[in-house]
Amino acid sequence: MLLSFATGAAGSLLFMKDDTRSNLWANISAIIGSTFGIISSLIVLVSGSGFSCNLKSSFPLLSFSIQVDCLCAFFLFLISVISLLCSLYAIGYTRQYYKHYNIGSLGFFYNTFLTGMVFVVSAHNGLFFLVVWEVMSLSSYFLVIFEHKEEKNIAAGSLYFVMTHIGTAFIILAFLLLYKSTGSLDFTIIKDSIGEISPVTKNAVFILALIGFGTKAGIIPLHTWLPSAHPAAPSHVSALMSGVMIKTAIYMLIRIFMEFMPDTPLWWGVVILFVGSISSLFGVLYALSENDLKRLLAFSSIENIGIILLGLGASLVFLALGMKPYAMMALIASLFHTLNHATFKALLFLGAGSVISKTGTRNIEEYGGIIKFLPYTAFFFLIGSMAISALPPFNGFFSEWLTFQSLFSGIKTTHIFIKLIFISAAGSLALTGGLAAACFVRAFGLVFLARPRSERTICAKESSVSLLSGMGVLAALTLLFGFFSGYISALLSKVTKSIVVFQGSEPAVSSNFETVRLQDGTATVSMPGILISLVLALLAITVFVYFLTRRQKVKKGITWDCGTPFTGRMEITATGFSRSLVTIFKGILKPTKQTDIEYHDSNLKYFTKFNITTLGTGHDIYNEYLYAPLNKLITRIAKYLSVIQSGNINAYVLYIIIALITLILLLVV
Repeated sequence: MLLSFATGAAGSLLFMKDDTRSNLWANISAIIGSTFGIISSLIVLVSGSGFSCNLKSSFPLLSFSIQVDCLCAFFLFLISVISLLCSLYAIGYTRQYYKHYNIGSLGFFYNTFLTGMVFVVSAHNGLFFLVVWEVMSLSSYFLVIFEHKEEKNIAAGSLYFVMTHIGTAFIILAFLLLYKSTGSLDFTIIKDSIGEISPVTKNAVFILALIGFGTKAGIIPLHTWLPSAHPAAPSHVSALMSGVMIKTAIYMLIRIFMEFMPDTPLWWGVVILFVGSISSLFGVLYALSENDLKRLLAFSSIENIGIILLGLGASLVFLALGMKPYAMMALIASLFHTLNHATFKALLFLGAGSVISKTGTRNIEEYGGIIKFLPYTAFFFLIGSMAISALPPFNGFFSEWLTFQSLFSGIKTTHIFIKLIFISAAGSLALTGGLAAACFVRAFGLVFLARPRSERTICAKESSVSLLSGMGVLAALTLLFGFFSGYISALLSKVTKSIVVFQGSEPAVSSNFETVRLQDGTATVSMPGILISLVLALLAITVFVYFLTRRQKVKKGITWDCGTPFTGRMEITATGFSRSLVTIFKGILKPTKQTDIEYHDSNLKYFTKFNITTLGTGHDIYNEYLYAPLNKLITRIAKYLSVIQSGNINAYVLYIIIALITLILLLVV
């Protein structure tokens, strides 16, 4: 697998002068490598037995150490499936960059990016993990700025570079604390020595890891890079970043909180539940008010990371309360939604890429009626929209259902404080679900339905077989993962049992092909039953309508339009669709108001020309209230500290000596 990625990276550079050959070499190598990844990860998941590899290095503390257990294999499967389909899509998609950008460098960084992600989830040594984490981050940075002729892409890449390295700094501090307490960066030794770590150090590691990995996952308020960086990259890279890369942070949060430090205090779970609630609710609100199609999908990823964290937070709370069966159920819900989000978000990004490559714009206001010109893309995007809106029988429904059951189980606990926490989380998830459905009704309706609102739309033609194949398989997977949710739940139950803290326990949910039920009998769902019911209902409605209308004559006529030309300007706009919701949540979204609108139609002289329009999010409240004050504080501190920059070399030598003595004292203490 890794050899194939390495061959793909090297071959892309070798064939740099031939765009076609470089493109084919890079993506076919990635497809072959991903296929090996799927096979090897499935072998581990089915058999339950993993493998490891250790190679010593001449560098202190660094060893080439990898271990593939069930948890790692699950994320490896996720990376492999999405990368295979994105690579298939990329064969056709990359052609638009021929003669404009360097295809060789795209193939090189793409394969390096895949290699980095594979190593991140399989690394078993802290220093080695940091090295491959940096490989993943840097290669994705170069992919974000691939279209470097666009200034906004360079700005997005710079922001991503800064934020990801701030996150890395916190991760390094977390590993240093673990090293100071255990004397090793080997994951096995850290797990075995965890009893020697003081509660204060564990709490510090929790906070540092949550900030560090939370930055990569895009939790609010550390998400600022995500809505800029994901849209800037080529669409198949956006699909990988949004569908898979941010999940590597979720993987490490599970690894650290449940394997390295299994004695979970209650407040850890409460904090993650709070962060998950905020991220899910705010993420979907920003998505709902966004007019840039790819930024809308990026904000939606923040929402779904929030839902994943709701499951993880509930699991940690149950662990702290000693309710392991419910903790396992909540973790299964979290992992299932991780799988589902990777599938339908990759599908939606690929669908958006197909639309954008044919119209040349990301502005939803300029679409409309594309279903006539890109029917297959519209069909696949509709399936992705239904899946992400948690509509049955698609996969998004089941994972959200299981997350709800986990939160409802928390409400049944006796402690009033815990009850309130779970009630708030369940309310947040319910509101998020409703808003997500509205968001994707808006996205699909305004992009694909009604009449075209610009010339760009009329000129669009359906995408090639390569693009449609990638989207088609992902669309099929959203249905298959929903239909076989019982089997997948059983597989994820095996993954959770492989985590040390759950060994010997059984989840509070049981599953087979027909049904998934809670052990206490309070809830049951059958995805095959739902699918069969929907099909039968659809058939019944079709037959009923046929017999009701079979003798009626249909007369077609011109739509009455009050005597004025019927154009796309009469349709509701993206801004108008979301205006009511933006107004309701204006305290959070801080919308801008545009005044003094001039009507384009001079015949409408009887109406006032003055108007007030509520637009999307105009103020970046995170920059205004968090990052700008923080920047001002750091600048002020730096100004005071600048007095030590005297230019005297003797003073600098003194600083170095003081720093060394301080470090030695810290190591001794």
